[in-house]
Amino acid sequence: MKKNKMTLHTLEEITDKHIGKSGTPKREKFEFDLKMDLIGEMIKRTRVEKKLTQEQLGELIGVKKAQISKIENNIKDVRFSTILKVFDAMKAKVNLTVEFDKSINLGVAQ
Repeated sequence: MKKNKMTLHTLEEITDKHIGKSGTPKREKFEFDLKMDLIGEMIKRTRVEKKLTQEQLGELIGVKKAQISKIENNIKDVRFSTILKVFDAMKAKVNLTVEFDKSINLGVAQ
């Protein structure tokens, strides 16, 4: 009986093959959408843990239930300020780290 040798691939290799290499427009969109999905899921889990309905959370930050649903389900782009208001209303500590690649020239005089 012939044994088939299984080839292992990293997640990065699979993503490169099926989505595109890092830095390509398709890959950038995929990674952005994934991050937004994760934020939406995090908000939903926290809201449920705190026993809040979408309507109640919306009232806390001054938006309608539909807006909370859109955030949780990544249906459309949402203002960053709205997401921060959601985290604030749920008493979440937000740590934001932004790192710029110093090797990339943005075409701005220095």
